[in-house]
Amino acid sequence: MSPLTKVVLQRLGLGLATLLAVSVIIAFIVELLPGDITEAILGQAATPEAVAAFRREIGLDQPAYIRYLDWLSGILTGDLGQSLASKRDISEFVGKRLSNTLFLGGVAAAIAVPLALFLGLLAALYRNSIFDRIVNFTTLTSISFPEFFVAYILILFLSVKAGIFPGISNVSTDLAFSEQLYRTLLPALTLTLVVLAHMLRMTRAAIINLLSSPYIEMARLKGTRPFRVIFHHALPNAWGPIVNVIALNLAYLVVGVVVVEVVFVYPGLGQLLVDSVSKRDLPVVQACSIIFAAVYILLNLLADIVSIVSNPRLMHPR
Repeated sequence: MSPLTKVVLQRLGLGLATLLAVSVIIAFIVELLPGDITEAILGQAATPEAVAAFRREIGLDQPAYIRYLDWLSGILTGDLGQSLASKRDISEFVGKRLSNTLFLGGVAAAIAVPLALFLGLLAALYRNSIFDRIVNFTTLTSISFPEFFVAYILILFLSVKAGIFPGISNVSTDLAFSEQLYRTLLPALTLTLVVLAHMLRMTRAAIINLLSSPYIEMARLKGTRPFRVIFHHALPNAWGPIVNVIALNLAYLVVGVVVVEVVFVYPGLGQLLVDSVSKRDLPVVQACSIIFAAVYILLNLLADIVSIVSNPRLMHPR
């Protein structure tokens, strides 16, 4: 077995162990949610006998650890359970919501990643200049505000006043791809402004750190143009930390969309999670939470693997 394969398998094992621990935390926190799904469905006028019968029907009369083991066994077999509110299998509607969330995250990543790399390289090339200061000030300002504030500001100026984008991103499968993309641009722009600073500043810092290296000085002494020094000499050696930060921010784009989806009424997994919490639909809450956790852990594992591949020294203990 090659060292790289061994490291990858170790990371996957740690990821599965982390996901198992997260599933325990999710089940515990869900138990702490206030309210009762039986009262929410049957109403306050329900008799104690009817409430007790309904709790037995949906399994809420069993101990918490029994319900957790049943839920975990269902997850391992691909069964996400049944919604208590709609009586539908969760897998019937959570897949579409997840695809909408991934589409939103993908559009935001397609905007944020190239823009962050381009601005970060320029900021490193012209560091301490007016351009560098403006870029740093703008990105730090955008990241200092919470997502909902940035979203409402963009809605005010780009939707209400300018009328460029719709204020509500009600996408559906009936729409053409171009129309879905158009309705997704405003929430994607919100996410871009939130995650841009991390990737931009890491790109800038990684490039500046390498510009003082001897081989960079040698390339400059040979008369190599600054852009060629950056792209052909500095950037290939800076991919490790840059890719790591990009992967972490991509994980945030997927799991950090809850607030943005609620603001724009975007039919994604985050909006479904918030609606299910308000309805006390515990199986849906657990399913959405474990999916978010799995995506986040998977992208973090991808970041670790890419970092190891780009820097083989990480495979060997020091």
